[in-house]
Amino acid sequence: MFDATAMTTVDTRAVHAGRDDLRTLGVHVPPIDLSTTNPLPSVEDGGNAYEQLATGGLRPVEGGSVYQRLWNPTVARFETALAELEGTAQAVAFASGMAALTAALLAAGRDGRRHVVAVRPLYGGTDHVLATGLLGTTVTWARPDEVAAAVRPDTALVIVETPANPTLDLVDIAAVATAAGDVPLLVDNTVATPVLQQPARHGAALVLHSATKSIGGHGDVLAGVIACDAEWGARLRQVRAVTGAILHPLGGYLLHRGLQTLPLRVRAQQANAEKLAGWLAEHPAVHRVHHPSVHDPAALVGRQMAGPGSLLAFEVRGGAPAAAAVAGTCRLITHAVSLGGVDTLIQHPASLTHRPVEGDAKPVGGLLRLSVGLEDTEDLRADLAQALAALG
Repeated sequence: MFDATAMTTVDTRAVHAGRDDLRTLGVHVPPIDLSTTNPLPSVEDGGNAYEQLATGGLRPVEGGSVYQRLWNPTVARFETALAELEGTAQAVAFASGMAALTAALLAAGRDGRRHVVAVRPLYGGTDHVLATGLLGTTVTWARPDEVAAAVRPDTALVIVETPANPTLDLVDIAAVATAAGDVPLLVDNTVATPVLQQPARHGAALVLHSATKSIGGHGDVLAGVIACDAEWGARLRQVRAVTGAILHPLGGYLLHRGLQTLPLRVRAQQANAEKLAGWLAEHPAVHRVHHPSVHDPAALVGRQMAGPGSLLAFEVRGGAPAAAAVAGTCRLITHAVSLGGVDTLIQHPASLTHRPVEGDAKPVGGLLRLSVGLEDTEDLRADLAQALAALG
């Protein structure tokens, strides 16, 4: 059998991770197990298996997998592959990115600690959950250099997103991990993907992805996943089993398949984004471009990240009305939320993904977020040019 541990490049790992037993099984494509329930060898064995999985066990014991809410082999294959790409011992997949975040907050607060230190900007849904305290948490918002002072005895997590959505701000993960001390650091790695950044290598305890985005890559699967160590994996699986937030097997299959082309897609989309960022930065209708290729004051690209990524944002002159006009005038580029897919999307964060964000933390009205896809760069540039020209 091929030794998966010998794979050194992300390209090779992306293709083969989670598939090292296929030859033994006599298949070339991973099987999809859609069973919601499974036969039990006996009452005793079934009970033991249920107990093991419901309390966070990694895989079934002799009594079998019992019930899909507890464990599924197709989902487990994807988890194995994602953990390998992130350089962690395990990963736990969920029905959505917000379900994954919810599980992390619940698992972190299991010992009664309910305080979170968070660095803005964050994805709007994450910001909303923390700001409203919907899950019983309290939050202290802090800049990266304020994290150490914000940590309290009841702090359960420190949360950052880098590159941040939607302004692409970069955060030094190692510095924040040091500032957090014994408090676990959760890093949302959705925008960078494991191709460009592996936060666990810089001190993150939990690496969160909205797998709906680049990992899926085609706009046809909703999912979340957290890469972590074995202890966190058990805690997260227990929360997932109790809350019923496991990823559907078909989603697990699609995400596992998506990993095979992830490095190619990320690099090609990134190349398009760099070209568009440079062009937009010179456009008279654009006030400012947000992209690590244009602005990286701490020089984290090349040190923490392998590249600047495929998501960018730009502020148009004329504020929110002008931004709305540009988004509505694009023809090739789709006006829609989400990011990381093969087709280019544009949206107005202040009105949509970041609508619930409070006060000064809300993105400025003239800001548009562009998720750059795989189309020809010249076609994308021409579409943006005609949309910007329509502003007059």
